[in-house]
Amino acid sequence: MTVPNSATTILDSQEFLPASAERVELIEQLLAIGTALSSSRDLGQLLNLILSKSREITCSDAGSVYLIDHSDETPKLLFKVAQNDSLPTGSFQELVMPLTPKSLAGYVALTGEILNLPDAYDLPKDVPYELDRSFDSSCPYHTRSVLVLPMQDQNGEVIGVIQLINRKLRRHMVVTPKNVREVTQSYSEWEEVIVRSLASQAAISIERNQLQKNIENLFEGFVRASVQIIEARDPTTSGHSERVAELTVRLSEEASSVTTGPLRLIKFSDRNIQEIRYAALLHDFGKVHIPEAILGKQKKLYPSELEVIRHRIAIAQRTLEMECAQNKFKYLIEHPSHRHNSSETGCAHCQQLEELDKQLERAIARLGSYWKLILEANEPEVLDTKQFQFLSEEAFSQLTELSQYTYRDIDGQLKPLISQEEVACLMIPRGNLTSEERRAIESHVTHTYAFLKRIPWTKHLQDVPIIAYGHHEKLDGSGYPQGLRHEEIPIQSQIMSIADIYDALTASDRPYKRRLPLEITLQILRQEAAKTKINSDLVDLFEQRQVFTVLGHTLTLEANSAA
Repeated sequence: MTVPNSATTILDSQEFLPASAERVELIEQLLAIGTALSSSRDLGQLLNLILSKSREITCSDAGSVYLIDHSDETPKLLFKVAQNDSLPTGSFQELVMPLTPKSLAGYVALTGEILNLPDAYDLPKDVPYELDRSFDSSCPYHTRSVLVLPMQDQNGEVIGVIQLINRKLRRHMVVTPKNVREVTQSYSEWEEVIVRSLASQAAISIERNQLQKNIENLFEGFVRASVQIIEARDPTTSGHSERVAELTVRLSEEASSVTTGPLRLIKFSDRNIQEIRYAALLHDFGKVHIPEAILGKQKKLYPSELEVIRHRIAIAQRTLEMECAQNKFKYLIEHPSHRHNSSETGCAHCQQLEELDKQLERAIARLGSYWKLILEANEPEVLDTKQFQFLSEEAFSQLTELSQYTYRDIDGQLKPLISQEEVACLMIPRGNLTSEERRAIESHVTHTYAFLKRIPWTKHLQDVPIIAYGHHEKLDGSGYPQGLRHEEIPIQSQIMSIADIYDALTASDRPYKRRLPLEITLQILRQEAAKTKINSDLVDLFEQRQVFTVLGHTLTLEANSAA
């Protein structure tokens, strides 16, 4: 902080500071205040610091700080901070005031002038402002000398007002309505200069704080808009990013509070938590690059593919019916002497025709069983269970038989009822994606990283891209896209990975799978940890601290007892 020229001139004047030591002490105070103001990031703390230091330098008993609010069309005055040494237990409530010249702070805010009032109860009759005596009446208190100064930014615009009340003769004195005239004095030109210098520094600090807040709001708005884009692109996972962020933040906070064991070294500041939250909210943004058909795929076959198979089966059945009718006609032509007699039993010709009908029924039933098999195999499996493996072997045998079935198409050509590619889709052991489709989905991580790297993050958010980049990595190196191992994966990414898996298993908005119960989901997390896929210490913490309750999930009594 540099002391303004006007302040330096006053400081150099023996009229105001007869002792050199006092001048040095004051300069040191101003420098210390400037340093303190520049390091304060919380607006409330900053305003309290500005007021307390202004009162300290001027030996003021009380004071308040106001900020001008331009959020609406009509500017308002925000009463933000109040301090009073003589009434230390007095309650303060932040309030909104109309910005008019009728109040002392309003007049200074509108005009940019300094008010130095020896006695606020004795004002000239031609001034537009007056003292609001409601505070004095309710306490009781008595406001006498008042110094009101504007806080102006570098463009000269008033952004707030500092109001100092009752300059005391000595710091320890308590002001009462009875002794106010004996223990207080007017503010001098020296106080005006010093506090004006301090107000300039305060304005810069407030402006910087508001700019930082605006940047944070800008990032927040950008992140929210990005999440909306993701969800609009893939409505089937609506809410996933928000839930993963909530779980990730809660698990990060819990990990940061651990004081023993392997997790004791994890310590996240509020800024670290914000960085983790942004990474979690944006971890799936790269899905905007994935074709909508793949993102919205619900079964192993696309609806259009399933419809094509249904048409083939319908054509195959119609062909069988036509072939049956042709065979009957051919038989009757070849046996013209046949005459049906209802009194006859064991008619060979009738039996032959009935056999053709039975063959047709069996063939149609076979097609029906094939269709049922296709519908069952088309349902994606979430888990690789032993039961599914058994069913897969049986289904593989049936699908192999089905793949060899041919029918005569409308063009007279023999064609397979189901292609090898369709069989391969139906035999996907887990989930509903082919290898090619899965690679396309997995590429969203790389797309996310490339997108996030282009954003000019602030210093405290610069790791957002790398945290999001690692959320599909596994501790044993089997993850993607980089195949990182335990020590190479950021701990924030390891935390997010658990949150991502948990929500993917418990979410009810996935049309391609059923929602798993909480107990089974926790069991799967433990199994993945046992396989060295995810961090076992974090999984234990996730379950012990019941991080999932942030989403409103609860364990049953039986599960709690077992745990």
